[in-house]
Amino acid sequence: MFEPNMLLAAMNNADSNNHNYNHEDNNNEGFLRDDEFDSANTKSGSENQEGGSGNDQDPLHPNKKKRYHRHTQLQIQEMEAFFKECPHPDDTQRKQLSRELGLEPLQVKFWFQNKRTQMKNHHERHENSHLRAENEKLRNDNLRYREALANASCPNCGGPTAIGEMSFDEHQLRLENARLREEIDRISAIAAKYVGKPVSNYPLMSPPPLPPRPLELGMGNLGGEAYGNNPTDLLKSITTPTEADKPVIIDLAVAAMEELMRMAQVDDSLWKSLVFDDEEYARTFPRGIGPRPAGFRSEASRETAVVIMNHVNIVEILMDVNQWSTIFAGMVSRAMTLAVLSTGVAGNFNGALQVMTAEFQVPSPLVPTRETYFARYCKQQGDGSWAVVDISLDSLQPNPPARCRRRASGCLIQEMPNGYSKVTWVEHVEVDDRGVHSLYKHMVSTGHAFGAKRWVAILDRQCERLASVMATNISSGEVGVITNQEGRRSMLKLAERMVISFCAGVSASTAHTWTTLSGTGAEDVRVMTRKSVDDPGRPPGIVLSAATSFWIPVPPKRVFDFLRDENSRNEWDILSNGGVVQEMAHIANGRDTGNCVSLLRSANSSQSNMLILQESCTDPTASFVIYAPVDIVAMNIVLNGGDPDYVALLPSGFAILPDGNANGGGDGGSLLTVAFQILVDSVPTAKLSLGSVATVNNLIACTVERIKASMSCETA
Repeated sequence: MFEPNMLLAAMNNADSNNHNYNHEDNNNEGFLRDDEFDSANTKSGSENQEGGSGNDQDPLHPNKKKRYHRHTQLQIQEMEAFFKECPHPDDTQRKQLSRELGLEPLQVKFWFQNKRTQMKNHHERHENSHLRAENEKLRNDNLRYREALANASCPNCGGPTAIGEMSFDEHQLRLENARLREEIDRISAIAAKYVGKPVSNYPLMSPPPLPPRPLELGMGNLGGEAYGNNPTDLLKSITTPTEADKPVIIDLAVAAMEELMRMAQVDDSLWKSLVFDDEEYARTFPRGIGPRPAGFRSEASRETAVVIMNHVNIVEILMDVNQWSTIFAGMVSRAMTLAVLSTGVAGNFNGALQVMTAEFQVPSPLVPTRETYFARYCKQQGDGSWAVVDISLDSLQPNPPARCRRRASGCLIQEMPNGYSKVTWVEHVEVDDRGVHSLYKHMVSTGHAFGAKRWVAILDRQCERLASVMATNISSGEVGVITNQEGRRSMLKLAERMVISFCAGVSASTAHTWTTLSGTGAEDVRVMTRKSVDDPGRPPGIVLSAATSFWIPVPPKRVFDFLRDENSRNEWDILSNGGVVQEMAHIANGRDTGNCVSLLRSANSSQSNMLILQESCTDPTASFVIYAPVDIVAMNIVLNGGDPDYVALLPSGFAILPDGNANGGGDGGSLLTVAFQILVDSVPTAKLSLGSVATVNNLIACTVERIKASMSCETA
């Protein structure tokens, strides 16, 4: 193993722009101009005919100064007191207040408008002052760090360092860029060999005599959006709830909790022969979020399992949006808490109520994501029994997400001995899934894609994974097993980030846009480019992602075992160049032997300083084989317990899903998604060449053909 290097990171100047606000301070809240009042009276018609004051300006003297109505001190005090209780009075309240104070309703209306503007300006000035103070503090810290770096000395010889010339990180990035250039040239040569075209047809990174042509010919614009910066992103249109919304949200959450507890009962009449009865549901719960929208279909399922995790920890995961989206990364591509209406009582989550958005996914660009806006409510049902329920809040949004509504969905968690918990999960949604590709129609319609069984299977597998992280009784007898506790945690954390990145980058999320390369029918290759800037977990530059999904008449278990096995890797991995791949180290993280994090090395690889980090994971509903090349020096640091967050990763791999046609004997085919990510230029502003796309397209096509050929030989 290599000794880890000591890294010195220089802090860049991060001056932030101050926001200047051009609002005028309204100090005349007690005044109302005559022309404003008369104009309002004219517009509002008969509503303000009585008690209206005309415009006192003399038409013969147009430059005469306009007069103002001054409110009395008593009127101002009364309106100030009312403003503290209700800054947005409705028409009835304004009329009542105007009668009590002897004012016109529009005078009251304009006073409240002026007061709200004044309060807004006050808050903005305060926030601006705070930002200036923070900016000054950061600037001073930055100067202090620059001085420290300028006076830094070598710990070995005591002499001055050369940080001012080129930082260690910059030097490493230059080396990484050169290595990636060589790798892409090698990929181009190999792909050209398999498709029978010369390498000269695939110009990649080297600058040609003419400027590279932007990819705009019949394939749309792939012009390198930043990660998560798509203007058509549906979740960005959702706003936080208003004060008036909160009572409605509370009522919906309480009713949803009652509904969930009823649906979680084993012998409930809502489930006839384990099939949900929509008519009985409508009779039992006539309230709720309203009738099903036109074109939507109902999807309901229930699943129970015993998992190796304490019930309190499961509740904490579900109520923490970051933990929840990490644990369920295969299902949740994005999630955010918009508002916390209640944090609970007695130091736990009993009574906690949050307003959230989430995007649910299937790991394939052929299945549209399901965007939802909902409330999440947690309630303790008794000693050792908790329930967490979601309910859609689409009715509170002027333009709600169009494809999915969550009726009462969630789980009942019951404490069991020895740190185990019994989880009963209920999923009840109404969806418009007409955009699903025909390849995935059956899987989605039968509930295999988004149903309760999928959620429970992920939770069960992740509980096993977390238990392996905490394990201390690791046997050292087996060759290649990593026993160093800190090294195990760092490597598992790095693999977890790799899996999250893969899942988020392969779905049909509205945060990014896929472009289809036509010509191959149902197995079209879809590509997109994204800019990676200032992200220590990704190499900087233009990243080209390519993915395709196809059906194969082989059970998912056999496909998974074939793809994860290092002994058969050279049958499909073009980059291994036919060489033998060896496992250097591994960490088992589940009951199934396929649940494992491994470090692999290709015996024939020209990249002697590179390893392959791979995580393979499987459950009854889905399997993944995800991998990424990693620098051997960086991995040495991770295995010694170093921080894995600064290891740059571009994951590629496979998502294997059952096609939904399996019978009791375990037959059925597989829906396989293949995805690659390649850095095509280390400059984020660079143009993407057509040759880069052609090379990646051929690479993924060759991989698919190799997998099909190998699997057909096995089934023959």
